[in-house]
Amino acid sequence: MIPKSNQLELRHLKYFLAVAEELYFRKAAERLYISQPGLSRQIKQMEDDLGIVLFERHNRKVELTKVGTYLKDELTRNLKNLDHVFNHAKLLNDGLGGDLKLGYVGSAIQKVIPDLLLKFRKAHTNIVFTLKEMDNNKQIESLLSQEIDIGFVRMERVPRHVEIVPLLTESFCLVLPKNHPLSSSNFKNMNQLKHESFILFDPEYSATYHEKVMQIFDDSGFAPIISHNTIHASSIYKLVEHNFGISIVPNSLKLSDNSHLKFIDLDKIPQRTVLSVVWNKDNTNPILEKFLEYVK
Repeated sequence: MIPKSNQLELRHLKYFLAVAEELYFRKAAERLYISQPGLSRQIKQMEDDLGIVLFERHNRKVELTKVGTYLKDELTRNLKNLDHVFNHAKLLNDGLGGDLKLGYVGSAIQKVIPDLLLKFRKAHTNIVFTLKEMDNNKQIESLLSQEIDIGFVRMERVPRHVEIVPLLTESFCLVLPKNHPLSSSNFKNMNQLKHESFILFDPEYSATYHEKVMQIFDDSGFAPIISHNTIHASSIYKLVEHNFGISIVPNSLKLSDNSHLKFIDLDKIPQRTVLSVVWNKDNTNPILEKFLEYVK
């Protein structure tokens, strides 16, 4: 029910969120550049207007009530949507068609994303793109909070508010230093590498991806010696290049311009990894819908 006084303004909501996040009136007041007594009055007025109690007060510190926690979550989500609306309006005012924020795992930037962006920009030249490399879980969190509009992940299960569409199914390949005795001509099976140290993507990068890689070793009948875990392909390549171990990566991460590394395709093994595109079903960014036409 809308408060009868009808005095609730956008600034009151921002005041409430600042206190809800800091849980100290003093810190929230400093963040908002207003006086602490003034902020306390505004929050009390908001509670009176709404007829609800938002905070339990304990000296200088406060705690959210159950109602306050609900309101914080809902306002955070809806005000973020409002920010997107205002940002899009500003872009239109500046002569731009809109913006699209993308998150991605490293392998997607090699070919998939550049190809998509080139095709999209031919028809939509006035779009601003923001790209950020993120692990799979961070992308899902950012999609749900609408900090990004679309993601490129290696995972199979996503929350119900997130849509997922497989984009690329690919095999794996070995990454070895250039001076390694194995090559495509004399490689027969993974057993030739059971005494090697492996540098792999961290399980936190993607539990699904990690399980696929572990299946390769299971099928080969040995447990790998894992010397390093990382979330960045560039780190893997540097470590392999300096003879700290060898690695297994998706085929799309194969480099053609690195003279210090060599790659051996593992296309004979059954394991495949899937790169998928994900987005929040509740995202109202008009550019997202246009971009998805190219993805699908």
